[in-house]
Amino acid sequence: MPFNGEKQCVGEDQPSDSDSSRFSESMASLSDYECSRQSFTSDSSSKSSSPASTSPPRVVTFDEVMAATRNLSNLTLAHEIAVNENFQLKQEALPENSLAGRVKHIVHQAFWDVLDSELNADPPEFEHAIKLFEEIREILLSFLTPGGNRLRNQICEVLDTDLIRQQAEHSAVDIQGLANYVISTMGKLCAPVRDNDIRELKATGNIVEVLRQTFHVLDLMKMDMANFTIMSLRPHLQRQLVEYERTKFQEILEETPSALDQTTEWIKESVNEELFSLSESALTPGAENTSKPSLSPTLVLNNSYLKLLQWDYQKKELPETLTTDGARLQELTEKLNQLKIIACLSLITNNMVGAITGGLPELANRLKRISAVLLEGMNKETFNLKEVLNSIGVQTCAEVNKTLMERGLPTFSAEIQANLIGQFSSIEEEDNPIWSLIDKRIKLYMKSLLCLPSPQKCMPPMPGGLAVIQQELESLGCQYANIVNLNKQVYGPFYANILRKLLFNEEAMGKVDGSPPTN
Repeated sequence: MPFNGEKQCVGEDQPSDSDSSRFSESMASLSDYECSRQSFTSDSSSKSSSPASTSPPRVVTFDEVMAATRNLSNLTLAHEIAVNENFQLKQEALPENSLAGRVKHIVHQAFWDVLDSELNADPPEFEHAIKLFEEIREILLSFLTPGGNRLRNQICEVLDTDLIRQQAEHSAVDIQGLANYVISTMGKLCAPVRDNDIRELKATGNIVEVLRQTFHVLDLMKMDMANFTIMSLRPHLQRQLVEYERTKFQEILEETPSALDQTTEWIKESVNEELFSLSESALTPGAENTSKPSLSPTLVLNNSYLKLLQWDYQKKELPETLTTDGARLQELTEKLNQLKIIACLSLITNNMVGAITGGLPELANRLKRISAVLLEGMNKETFNLKEVLNSIGVQTCAEVNKTLMERGLPTFSAEIQANLIGQFSSIEEEDNPIWSLIDKRIKLYMKSLLCLPSPQKCMPPMPGGLAVIQQELESLGCQYANIVNLNKQVYGPFYANILRKLLFNEEAMGKVDGSPPTN
């Protein structure tokens, strides 16, 4: 199966035993992520992950689409709960000035106005109030654990709607007493964070307002209970996450056979680039061309992951196997771009005034803070990077001149300041040498991280020129490596199957893409 562009024969038409052994040895490093040799021939991930298929497309029914959607929703939610320690459910508040917000306010206000008029009528009408207490009873019962039989019986006895209706028929119902009991029970069941809301309820005199606020606090308590359940389940989910996500994704793959198309193209792009690099090396004068190029699957996969740090998340669709981490990867990429610019600015400043700022770490830190503040929001479409870089240059010149004056040294001339500001502004230009240098070193650092079994325990050495962002880059690198390593554990069998087809098929035919890879 040829790639796009010209084809160049570099080997025999059939794979030799040595080819297969080299492939197996290359993939051995993936065993740490549950991608053993057995996964290459396993049916669990080979059913629909072929990079190319000659069979006609299968018609997918609506039920299958809905089943795949449910599986994807469950997979995404489970992944988010497990990896995001700060994940919580929150109530969705409608904007006050929105149409939906105004309609909701009007309808709710009308309901409570009607209830107020019914309770103040002569004789009072209690039917709506009784229905509210019935609903409150069910909500309170839902908070109880299976062993809370005593409180359960008490709630059912006090909020017995049949008894309350009989009392209402004889004008003997105590609505305020029932409300007080509800508030007291809520105080026993709520989280400590709701104690202040309970005190406010007790201090409310109007019965309609009491009922209104009671439902508001009950909604908050339901959200607290849901978040507590999530927190309790997180350790168990983390232990089962790899197997759960892999199983769910396999179900999605069975329902929608095209669920690995983007992933296959993502990996194939890295294969193209590596093959093109090997073909160029083979054609270099003086290079040994005695053996056929052989790719390491681990190298190909790591290079695919590195592409995510330069991904255009607004225009380019992520591989299907990484959609659950899309928001995190995008955030890391945006932070990394900011760190790259800070490192470039620091390198330019050191090259021009390093003799002055070298012994002044407080000045270097101050310049770094100024750059970080002005670069906030640099990934927004309205952000004018060139203008901000110019402003950073002006601020840098002012801070350096101030420091020089404090030490009785001559300040920068207008020519030096213009040169510094000009170099700052040129960072955004394509093929800027400073940017290219910093970008290359950061890639090297990130690549080294992916080769480590546990980045948190042993960080790779920091390349030169990145000391100013070392702390931030190490933290960001650990987050990135954690995402990649978990992704390898979950989807390793699927990747192994794709790599087997791409590398074995291509190497078997001796085909190499002779055109430069596209980014």
